[in-house]
Amino acid sequence: MANEPNSVFESSLDKTNLILKDIEQAYGWSKERRNQSFAALRTVLHLLRDRMPVQESVEFSAQLPVMVRGVYFDGWDPSNVPVKLNRDDFLYEVRQGFPYETDGGPERVVQVVLDTLRRHVTQGEWDDVRATMPRDLARMIP
Repeated sequence: MANEPNSVFESSLDKTNLILKDIEQAYGWSKERRNQSFAALRTVLHLLRDRMPVQESVEFSAQLPVMVRGVYFDGWDPSNVPVKLNRDDFLYEVRQGFPYETDGGPERVVQVVLDTLRRHVTQGEWDDVRATMPRDLARMIP
């Protein structure tokens, strides 16, 4: 039993690194750009989280690795959600939260992160997330 918490931590770390690596591979970034992949993940996760109703946000988070779930809930105030963001507002907030220049701008950041997240949660949960979004935002969700 003494090894169990360590294996949970290691498993979460492995899954988190896999998500970050998927983002890096989509951009062709080396591991040295891990801060950028993390910033992209964090920014899009926070905006997605704040746009969803509380219950759906919690259900979605349950499928994230423990470490990513910690990032997801960092600074969350469930009494202030869902934040009404349309597609343009969402992209503006990505631009504000992600201070790096990348090919394709904020739209590409959102696309890469959402494509990555879609591969790490069940299709049913992903469909639920998409269903909570306004039509113009839902079109961005793979």
